[in-house]
Amino acid sequence: MEQRPDHRDQIRDFLTTRRAKLTPEQVGLPTSGRRRVPGLRREEVAVLAGVSTEWYTRLEKGHISGVSEEVLDAVAQALRLNQDERTYLFDLAHAARRAPSRRKDVQVPPPVQWLLDSMTMSAAFVRNGRTDLVAVNALARSVLAPVFDSPTTAQHGRANLARYVFLDPGSRQFFVDWDAAAVVAAALLRAEAGREAHDRALRELIGELSTLSTEFRSRWAAHDVRIRHDGTKRLWHPQVGDLELTFQSLDLPMSNRTLYELTVYTAEPGSTFEDRLKLLASLDATHPQATEPTNQPS
Repeated sequence: MEQRPDHRDQIRDFLTTRRAKLTPEQVGLPTSGRRRVPGLRREEVAVLAGVSTEWYTRLEKGHISGVSEEVLDAVAQALRLNQDERTYLFDLAHAARRAPSRRKDVQVPPPVQWLLDSMTMSAAFVRNGRTDLVAVNALARSVLAPVFDSPTTAQHGRANLARYVFLDPGSRQFFVDWDAAAVVAAALLRAEAGREAHDRALRELIGELSTLSTEFRSRWAAHDVRIRHDGTKRLWHPQVGDLELTFQSLDLPMSNRTLYELTVYTAEPGSTFEDRLKLLASLDATHPQATEPTNQPS
């Protein structure tokens, strides 16, 4: 099942869900009488953004292509959007103005793989905006073994984090905070849909997840967005047990518009979790595995 982009629906649903999250008290507006809808009314957002109610209503219906960046910024401030949400709103506007084009993925350059391989005590990998794992080092291959060994990877010929989270029951054991992992996975795809609305592979992935996973459908409908991603990840690994890893993600510049992200997992020095990472690394040395993901550009 392929889900085709509809900018008006995306803009409408995104602005509506953001508006529903705010109360008049949060934005310093007076309250009076009973309110028929949760959150702010359209006219209240219009007042906060300094535009007419008619104009904001038209924007919320998806008419965004002719809107200036100054006005979009005012709406973003009125709705108290965070940086990722603001970026997503601007991406939707840019996509509405841009002629459809086919994006081509590129192979990760050899120096990037060399960089990954040099990180012997960190699990490092590169993913694209669709959450495909496109390059990993040996330790990341071991840490993420349940993802690479998943039937979803074998079926599609590529390791994909979102597909693993929502379609492999084993992900609920591997990700100790599965709900948080599910929210992030859907939010990363939502951000990519704003950047690359015409990416056929992305639309097919979203359609597949929407068809097969009620959990994905509910999180997709929330219109939450995540672009910058870092923090602590708790995993249960079949070989070494519990792992608590700090991770940091950085944008990886490429020659085309495709977004790649370098993510590095590390453990606190001197901790039990560092010892378990070292154990995984020693197991790799004893039983070497291929570090190349099965993903190929599509």
